[in-house]
Amino acid sequence: MAESILFLTGHLAKARLEAVLTAMKAPFGWKVLDIGVKVAALMTEDIISRRLPKPVEADRIMLPGRCRADLERLSNRFGVPFLRGPDELKDIPAFFGRARKASDMTKYDINIFAEIVDASALPVEAIVARAQGYAQKGADVIDLGCLPDTPFPHLEEAIRTLKKKGYRVSVDSADGDELLRGGKAGADYLLSLNEETLRVADKVASVPVLIPKEHGDMASLYRAMDALDAKGRAYLVDPVLDPINFGFMRSLERYAEVRRERPDAEILMGTGNLTELTDADTTGITAVLLGIASELHIRNVLVVQVSPHTRRTVEEHDLARRIMYASRAEHDLPKDYADGLLALHARKPFPMTPEEIAESAAAVRDKNFRIEIAEDGIHVYNRDGHHVAQEAFALYDRLGVDSDGPHAFYLGAELARAEIAFRLGKRYAQDEPLDWGVAADAPADDKTRLKAAGHTLVAKKKREAS
Repeated sequence: MAESILFLTGHLAKARLEAVLTAMKAPFGWKVLDIGVKVAALMTEDIISRRLPKPVEADRIMLPGRCRADLERLSNRFGVPFLRGPDELKDIPAFFGRARKASDMTKYDINIFAEIVDASALPVEAIVARAQGYAQKGADVIDLGCLPDTPFPHLEEAIRTLKKKGYRVSVDSADGDELLRGGKAGADYLLSLNEETLRVADKVASVPVLIPKEHGDMASLYRAMDALDAKGRAYLVDPVLDPINFGFMRSLERYAEVRRERPDAEILMGTGNLTELTDADTTGITAVLLGIASELHIRNVLVVQVSPHTRRTVEEHDLARRIMYASRAEHDLPKDYADGLLALHARKPFPMTPEEIAESAAAVRDKNFRIEIAEDGIHVYNRDGHHVAQEAFALYDRLGVDSDGPHAFYLGAELARAEIAFRLGKRYAQDEPLDWGVAADAPADDKTRLKAAGHTLVAKKKREAS
């Protein structure tokens, strides 16, 4: 027997919610209950507790995405599981589609080596602080990047300190003696050895990362691999990824060749020559490179985060590896698992049509301004009018807030945010920050309680009290 879901909503959204549920031809039974508030987002835990009839005749109860309530308390009180749906009604079909799709984003099979560039120039305390930040963002191995012809007298101290704090550590140097020092100090990996510097691997337990003796010399890389295979030593192999227009495609072919020739080899790919050396947002570059890694079963990536435009590459690699793992495991496209790599544009930026917004505007009976966006621009409406424009400034003289400074400031900030969302094709929700995915930290949001009053409301109450 199909389960039954009760959807709680407010006056203004009831008809639209019923239309969405009818159109999606849901594989479950459903009912919609107007809980007695005008706007669904204003529904509170207390209102639900007082107005939801008992006993509940449903298997589950869905609340609007912006409803602030403790789901566990409500579930215990009514004896029925509560769940929080998407913020927008139009996303309900996708919400249930994604729920049916396996989307365990905790799993991945790619290790992130996060390089601390020019580590030799940093004191141990700064190295540890950088390592802590990278680890919190998803790094599995902290890579100490050494500088050519630059002393690193505190290399051993840095490694021992990081190891004591529980980090796995790699040392990246072109100096064999520096690598030997790192190995003896307890480094887990040594980057980058070739067939002429393999002697270092014989003296330490660190896992070597092999590269060709000369750039692109695959024969030398295979000889180094054979030498370590003969000794039963574990290693990683890195054919080296080149920048675009400087051998990029040939370098991709080298990775594919290693996978064909050595199906069981553990491979490392350094992504910095693409993310750092291409003037493009790195979310897409990272997604493609991690997709290549997923297809070739490359289970280690070296990430560099130096240029100002690459300030979030560790987070990007962390999410991309989870998406690609889920996609490969489910034999499905890397779609609908997570939106964090869609930093600039939303897949469905305008959940409401201009006609639907006009319908909502016609039902409003109070002076509070609502702001929404659609394909035709920014919509602002209250009981006194409904205005549409593509620039925030074009709306100011229609709103009648010339003598209300705090309200004008609030509307200006919201309309500017709405204009940014409209021009980029992003989701916009009034009083909510824009979602920049992994490109920026999202403000903390407690879904169990209503937000504090904003500055304009506080200012208004002060004026009324004076």
